[in-house]
Amino acid sequence: LRAMMSSVATLLLLGGAAPAGAMMLPFAPLSMGNVGAGSTSAVDWRFFAAGGISAALSHGYTTPLDVVKTRMQTNPQDYNGSVPLAIRKIVAEEGPLFLLQGLVPTICGYGVEGALKFGCYELCKPLFAGVTPSPVTDYLLASVVAGGVASVVLCPAEDVRIRQVADPTYADTAFGALSRLVREKGPLASFGGLPAMLCKQVPYTMGKQVSFDLFCSLIFSSLALALAGGDGAALDPRAKAAVPFLAACLTSVIACVLSHPGDMVLTEYFKGASLPVVKGFSVAKGARSSALTKPPPVQSTLGAVRAIIARDGPLGLFAGLKARFLHVAAIIIVQLVVYDAIKQALGLPSTGSH
Repeated sequence: LRAMMSSVATLLLLGGAAPAGAMMLPFAPLSMGNVGAGSTSAVDWRFFAAGGISAALSHGYTTPLDVVKTRMQTNPQDYNGSVPLAIRKIVAEEGPLFLLQGLVPTICGYGVEGALKFGCYELCKPLFAGVTPSPVTDYLLASVVAGGVASVVLCPAEDVRIRQVADPTYADTAFGALSRLVREKGPLASFGGLPAMLCKQVPYTMGKQVSFDLFCSLIFSSLALALAGGDGAALDPRAKAAVPFLAACLTSVIACVLSHPGDMVLTEYFKGASLPVVKGFSVAKGARSSALTKPPPVQSTLGAVRAIIARDGPLGLFAGLKARFLHVAAIIIVQLVVYDAIKQALGLPSTGSH
């Protein structure tokens, strides 16, 4: 693992060119021009289909974890950072079915988002090839575009989901929540959170898409060298099947850490939270009020950041990290393994094998 991380660091910093005398074993020579190579045509629908199906499946089945994570972010004082405590309290207070709150907008939103994210990333990789001296930087640029597209699509779905989880009385159904949101704030209200969504989705996409490509290529070349004399075609099918799983496990850690502050900001923005309230002086009476002043609503991404830091300090940007790591790992591992399997079923090569 140490050798693998050293090689990844070299690839990220130097675009695949190792310094003289650098130890790159046990990995086979790796051509960065072919790492995770995507479609060479204008648009290949198979990447969009595989991404949409895998994203809808992986985000849908992890909805209970997402509910726990969101509750721990919106009401951290109630759970003391304990995932088991959060689950017990949610089930006791809201009922077990509340763990499926937001399932419909999650499946619909992330199904479309996954199709566009994976499809646009693979579409953009050949378009950005050669833009910079480093192929890895080119892939990162492609992932930024894909993350931006995904952010636009996800804004309404995430707005509805977070409001339903943070406030169970907001609406009975996802459609009811969306209708109320449009009625009270207008049809474009959710897109006010686009900067907050970008804070989460761009780092997440960069960490997930690019890391998966790199890890798959490194692991595949290493297994081919160790088990098949460098001939990837002769590699045992069981070893090939292990490549996306191992790569997805490593990718989940990177994607979670990179995107967690953005996820906190997004949750804070959409839940309608505000700066902590304090006791103040009554203007009318000139005396100190025993009631708490009504706080101003969060109306910007920067306002969400300030609210989090003012309430919980800088470490508040990492509140709920344990729950989210379980959530992200459960999503990414299944999503990337299923994505790779669907790609192959549709006639595309597995990630890292070409």
